[in-house]
Amino acid sequence: MKNTLVLILCLMSCGVVLAKESGQAKQLAKANAVLGEIMQSPDKGIPGALLDKAVCVGIVPAQIKFAFGVGASYGRGILVCRRGGNGAWGAPSLFTMGGGSFGFQIGGKSTDIVFIVMNPGGAKKLLQSKVTLGADASVAGGPVGRSASAETDAQMHAEILSYSRARGLFGGVALNGAVLKQDNGSNEKLYGRKISPQDILIKGKVGVPQAGQALDRTLTKYSPHGGSPFSA
Repeated sequence: MKNTLVLILCLMSCGVVLAKESGQAKQLAKANAVLGEIMQSPDKGIPGALLDKAVCVGIVPAQIKFAFGVGASYGRGILVCRRGGNGAWGAPSLFTMGGGSFGFQIGGKSTDIVFIVMNPGGAKKLLQSKVTLGADASVAGGPVGRSASAETDAQMHAEILSYSRARGLFGGVALNGAVLKQDNGSNEKLYGRKISPQDILIKGKVGVPQAGQALDRTLTKYSPHGGSPFSA
């Protein structure tokens, strides 16, 4: 009887762990679907020349935004960087993104967000425990299409270029003022141990988990080479 009870408790514990892991896997699958759908339309996607320059890519599937006089948004995202800044795409790190907006607005929407980090300095800023885009790291809406010839001066000098795909009542979402925080708890669940975003993204101390393999293939398909090396 005692052994049976222990077995039941172990199975229940394993079930909880698997459920938690599946949450991270679902998030990675959603991120892969968003990136794939956006990049399948060359005339409407991220210019390949810009993606090849990117050090990291961040994806927030279906960020939720509600507004009634004062708006607020929240989402969970995935950040992937090239190993060493200019190598193959590495393992994913998870984060949360929130922000606020003010004005007379009534409605709600779900928005997919993709941003590309254009230099190692911008990547390192994102690894702080909390960073405000537009204040701590420069951000601009990125150009869309087959080439980057439409870049403005602001876009050329921005550390981060952002894109959004809106569904619902609102238009595009600007990332200025958005607050990005590292989701250390979700990373621990994904990798089965405590590990810092720096160790995942900069130092490359873990490999791409099974749940992130599809996203890795998509990134490699559209940009197998590029980036800039991280300084020591």
